[in-house]
Amino acid sequence: MTPEHETIVETAIERRNLLSMLGNLSLFRGLDAATLAAVASEIEWFSLPGGACLFEAGEAPDALFIVISGCLGAFARTPDGHRRIVGRIVGGETVGEMALISGKPRTATVVALRDTEIGRFSRKAFETLLLDHPQAMYSIAQLTVQRLESSQSQQRGMRAVPKTFTLVPFDASVDVEGFAARLVKALNHTARSEVVWGARGATHTSHWFNNVEAANDFVIYVADPEVTSWSRLCLRQADSLLLVTRSDAEPGTWRLLDSQNESRATLQRAEIVLLHDDAKVQNTAHRWLTRHAGLAHHHVRDERDVARLARLLTGKGVGLVLAGGGARGFAHIGALKALREGGVPIDAVGGTSMGAILGAGVALEWTHEELVERFRRTFVDTNPLSDYTLPLMSLVSGRKVTRLLRQEFGELGIEDLPLPFYCVSSNLTSGRLAVHRSGSLWRWLRASVAIPGVLPPIFHKGEVHVDGGAMNNLPVDVMREVGRGPVIGVDVGADRAFTTDFDDVDVPGLWKAMSWFRAKKKRVNIFQILLRAGMVNSAAATLAHREQTDLLLTPPLETIDMLNWKAFERAIEMGYRYTLERLEKMPPGVLGGSLPVAHGWGRST
Repeated sequence: MTPEHETIVETAIERRNLLSMLGNLSLFRGLDAATLAAVASEIEWFSLPGGACLFEAGEAPDALFIVISGCLGAFARTPDGHRRIVGRIVGGETVGEMALISGKPRTATVVALRDTEIGRFSRKAFETLLLDHPQAMYSIAQLTVQRLESSQSQQRGMRAVPKTFTLVPFDASVDVEGFAARLVKALNHTARSEVVWGARGATHTSHWFNNVEAANDFVIYVADPEVTSWSRLCLRQADSLLLVTRSDAEPGTWRLLDSQNESRATLQRAEIVLLHDDAKVQNTAHRWLTRHAGLAHHHVRDERDVARLARLLTGKGVGLVLAGGGARGFAHIGALKALREGGVPIDAVGGTSMGAILGAGVALEWTHEELVERFRRTFVDTNPLSDYTLPLMSLVSGRKVTRLLRQEFGELGIEDLPLPFYCVSSNLTSGRLAVHRSGSLWRWLRASVAIPGVLPPIFHKGEVHVDGGAMNNLPVDVMREVGRGPVIGVDVGADRAFTTDFDDVDVPGLWKAMSWFRAKKKRVNIFQILLRAGMVNSAAATLAHREQTDLLLTPPLETIDMLNWKAFERAIEMGYRYTLERLEKMPPGVLGGSLPVAHGWGRST
């Protein structure tokens, strides 16, 4: 939606009925005209350029502020020293009144996310207002509750969804206008969106930009490849920066950001978009991320990738998290088939142990047929745990598992998978969960399945990594922290692993061994014990992580032993039938509006 075109030279304040504007603010709602006039006379009006700080956390409160046009961002400091946005204050909202009430130092730093027109209402005038009109306290209480709920949502991983995006081309060879048109087309499937470029917006004031943003759910600003006044304005207008480049270009820095000295605050809201001429993405992201470590990145080859990017950017991306569970993990293949047939888009993937290996196949966009063929070849046609060795560290040498993983995944880097992907391992050196979003895919998959006592650990840079299931068998929390949208969790490791009808304390001596084995009793072996023992410690965490899913899938797999590779087809079918039934009964809105109007969002079925 586009607001009426207007060329203006007046400020937003001069164009509006000031008393009407103040009367619509929740803080001043219900005040009579005379009181509003008195309030208006106490307000100082000024403009704050994008990027400028209004006040810092820890400062003594001296005023509250009213946003007329533009947008402010409230930031809190995380334990690792980074700034995290905890709220946005847009036109018609106020900020700073909480500290005036408490008398305590400000708890957040507030920065202009774009050029913003602001009114300052002093502490003295505010105290006079409350004394004369105590009903204003009710409005403040409502604001407090709203902002507390917003802050708690941020802590739960529901990050603030950007409203404005600035596309920053790496150089003139990037078809940034074409990409902007494709992105806004994808956004317009579910939201009102608009593109603004220099020829259209460079001569306008902040009021015009405020109108454009008010008329749309999302606005795409297109910066110039060179450092210009328009490009600098685009940076100031942006909630999020998309650094767009051809994937085959020689990696470097974006000149526009380089002119801003690539400030930490700027890069914290930047993501790299790699445009590909074909379907190959190998070894492209690694080259760019070496120069820009820590930035999120996206591979864009065709319109389906653009649609995925649009969902991820706007908090509608569907994350799929797959648990470990040995042979029960084959049920993931069936669950994925049902999700694809149901038109559920999978936009990011994570997993543990067997779920990590399946998840890597999903991130590589393997079809159902490919998944069946590859996993049958790797786990059914040959036992991956049959290379027994002297049990100094483990029962098997691990060479067979390593060879099979390298055979199926080659030398791919995690960052070069078409879909965002992570797997987890347990770092025994630090005693913490390790999340792997980059590096050698086969190596970190091997670490994620290194069942303690069964497979040897992975040793990397002096640290010891074993199966991720030892600490987190359903890493939904990792996906949730990214805050890209609803999360589907598939837990195949929660059912009872095994039972026995044998009562004894010790293993019999060698001379009784034959009769012990001949007895028709349900016994367990060392592989089963070690596999299950490696997952038990994370059972409590798994229950908590289940609660963080938007859709939890738990196929009934009690009849399948975790090491019964021959139950391949049965596990797939059980996962498929169970997921189909769950999708049929799923009420609308469970996945936050991420489901398409029609099927076919997945690249393959």
